[in-house]
Formats: sequence, structure tokens, C-alpha cells
Amino acid sequence: MERNNKIIEWIRHPNSLTLFRVAAMPILIILLLFENRLCSILAALVFSVAAITDYFDGYIARRYQLVSTLGKIMDPLADKLLVSTAFIMMIPLGRVPAWMICIILGRELAVTGLRNIIVERGEDVSASKLGKFKTGFQIAAIIPLLLHYTFFGIDFHAIGYILLWIALVITLWSGIDYFVRFRRLLEY
Repeated sequence: MERNNKIIEWIRHPNSLTLFRVAAMPILIILLLFENRLCSILAALVFSVAAITDYFDGYIARRYQLVSTLGKIMDPLADKLLVSTAFIMMIPLGRVPAWMICIILGRELAVTGLRNIIVERGEDVSASKLGKFKTGFQIAAIIPLLLHYTFFGIDFHAIGYILLWIALVITLWSGIDYFVRFRRLLEY
């Protein structure tokens, strides 16, 4: 009985939801190896469910006072891994331009490096509101880009491409904001 309670407690822990996003990556990769409508719909569904867990893990962590340093580090890392996987897998399919993805992923790597410095200095590494806004727009762009095809007269690729441009601008803006806010940590 106690073992079952521990399993249930582990499943409900916000870090488990974060790990689910990481576990969704191989499924997304496999689905995007096949370019057809069914795999596109399934990839969008898997990505959407994984992306929704980003909201719930934060909500659960705050609601039940389960906020942890590990969660503060793993949550944005899981977001970056999931988003990066989707973007990278869409490049050879011709759904996203490689140069845009290089800029987005370059920003993600640079900010992750900065976040490591912030942790070393003992400062708060929680995502900023602008960073959360950036993630939201990236997710909003990825879902229609994964769907890609026209369904019910709606050109999902065109919608995703417009959202991708907006996500690119916000991604750069939030990256600059991070470095401006923490520039004092970069000075010798």
C-alpha cells in the first residue's frame, strides 16, 4: 500500500511532468520521420500534450509548495529540448528555414549558459515573464507548423510561419533582456 502511494505521489510531482516533456521527444522524432497527414496530426498532438504539461508542472509546484532548484533548472531545459527537437526535425521537411532555427537555438544556448552563471552566483533562475511569453509564441508557432497541411480550408503552415516570425522577434528580445538584466554577472 505504501509503495503504491509513493508511485502515485511521484506521478503527481511536477518534476514528473517535466520528465514527460523529455520523454515525448523520441516519439516526436519518430513521427516526423514520416511526412504524411496522419503523422503530422499525431506529432502536433504529442507536442501539444507535452507543451501543456509546462503549465501544469509550474502550477502544481507553486500550489503545493513543491518548487525546487532542480525544477527551476529542469523545467526550462525540458522546454528547450522539446522545442528544439520539433524545430530541428522540421528543417529537412522544409517547414522552417534553417537560419531562423539557428538564431532561435543560439539564443537558447546563450541564455542557458547565462542561467548557469546565475545559479553559480546563487541568484534566482526563474524564467522571466518575457521568457515565458517567448516560449508561448514558439509553441504557438510549432503546433500549426507540425500540422503543416491544409485542414478544413485552413492553411496551418501559413499560420505557423507568421507565428514563427513573431516568435523569432520575441526570442531575440527576451535574450537581449536576459543579458542586459544580468550583465553585472558577466563583468570580471
